[in-house]
Amino acid sequence: MELQQLRYVVAVAETSNFTRAAERCRVVQSALSHQIAGLERELGARLFDRTSRRVRLTPAGEAFLPAARECLEAADRARAEVAAAGGEIRGRLAVGAIPTVAAVNLPVALRDYRLRHPRVHITLTSEGSTDLIERVRQGTVDVAFLGLPTRVEPKGVQSRRLGGGELVAVVAPDYHLTDHEVDLQSLADEPFIDFRSGAAGRAQSDEAFAAAGVRREVPFEVSSAELMVDLVRQCLGVGMLPAAYAPRFPDLRVIRLRNAPARVEHLIWGNRPSPAATAFLDLLRADHAEEVVA
Repeated sequence: MELQQLRYVVAVAETSNFTRAAERCRVVQSALSHQIAGLERELGARLFDRTSRRVRLTPAGEAFLPAARECLEAADRARAEVAAAGGEIRGRLAVGAIPTVAAVNLPVALRDYRLRHPRVHITLTSEGSTDLIERVRQGTVDVAFLGLPTRVEPKGVQSRRLGGGELVAVVAPDYHLTDHEVDLQSLADEPFIDFRSGAAGRAQSDEAFAAAGVRREVPFEVSSAELMVDLVRQCLGVGMLPAAYAPRFPDLRVIRLRNAPARVEHLIWGNRPSPAATAFLDLLRADHAEEVVA
């Protein structure tokens, strides 16, 4: 059993197509098919059901795939550890972030990291906090930036608080609300545009309104801050954004809240960070320390 065979299996499983898998692995399809057939003979089981229309994993393939990924990840980590021992950071860095991260200037941090460690392959995904915690637990994301209600701490991962802040209401310039500061009770009759129910980005608002004894309507549930802002611009309702993030949309009016919802941003990582992840954590720690001193 060879690592290359494992890479081919993973590529076919992820693309559900031998041709696309061969293109991803930069080999001719016949060579990829030959290698997978040899592996199946060695294992004594077929890994894929092949038809003229699709390719899918067999039960044996479903059982084999997680172990194949673990082997490839272990091999990549071994190479990265050897390189790090020689003073070179290489490998991969998978970063995750909520759409409204504000405690860190993430684009600048990624730029600085790439300049320092050009041999590292960086990827970025944007998801909700709950999903990112799970992905860090599983090891598919190395480092992530979250926003959670003040009473919540991420579990099953290493973490560090980056800072907290209150939320503000945002409305279109011609929205009928004219006050610059209100309490939550005065917004009880307004339609709201917020993240989906159950998401961490929604929980902080729901808890604050519940504590204030306010029942609100949320007819528009969104998965991104950009869509929330687009709907707010159309006067469809009131949006809720972190106070440090709202200035990115200068065309909207900001309404301060006397009993505002609050959140805390967290940096999380796995229990055994790779050399690439450790280097990113070191960069963030140094930059954050400079901000605190300043």
